[in-house]
Amino acid sequence: MKKKVVAIMGSYRRGCAVDSIVDEVLRGAEESGAEAEKIYLDEKHIEFCTNCRACTQTPGKDPGECPLKDDFREILSECLLADALVIGAPVNFYNINALTRRWLERHVATAYWPWRSRGGPKFRNGERSRKAVLVTASACPAIFVPFATGAVRALKAAAACLGAVPVETIIAGLMGEEPKPVVPKKILAKARKAGQKIAG
Repeated sequence: MKKKVVAIMGSYRRGCAVDSIVDEVLRGAEESGAEAEKIYLDEKHIEFCTNCRACTQTPGKDPGECPLKDDFREILSECLLADALVIGAPVNFYNINALTRRWLERHVATAYWPWRSRGGPKFRNGERSRKAVLVTASACPAIFVPFATGAVRALKAAAACLGAVPVETIIAGLMGEEPKPVVPKKILAKARKAGQKIAG
């Protein structure tokens, strides 16, 4: 049976840095026999989390039910059925962009956090059974992204909520110098290898 790799694309810009890198990860996964699916968040209806915490009240391993009716549950189900994930989002104002952040905040449903409980939320399912590749791009040099922005930390949080362990983090730096930047071949080669890794 083919492995399923699902990519979450948080960039608005088709064919630019994050999109190109995610495509290369998926190409590597498909070369290794996996089935790949790409979900563009800007094509989905995702409401803002209102922090009502209704989804965190019922115990159990399955994500809690959110009272908001939109596409989030469908996306979450696709991710939880996948064998591996690719999560891509650009740096925008020192963190992942608002589109991806809106999707990420809804993952509180993966936690159990009843009212009057001591301590913070706890993952409903502590298993980290799937692999993930994290992808981001920034106008600043890549070396600064992990500590000068919150992007990598946010992408790692998304992976953790989805029961995934990041096996590769790909950062494209200096991507703000052109309207449609060209991703260096070295980074694209790394992305393809990462796709082969999560599909293997």
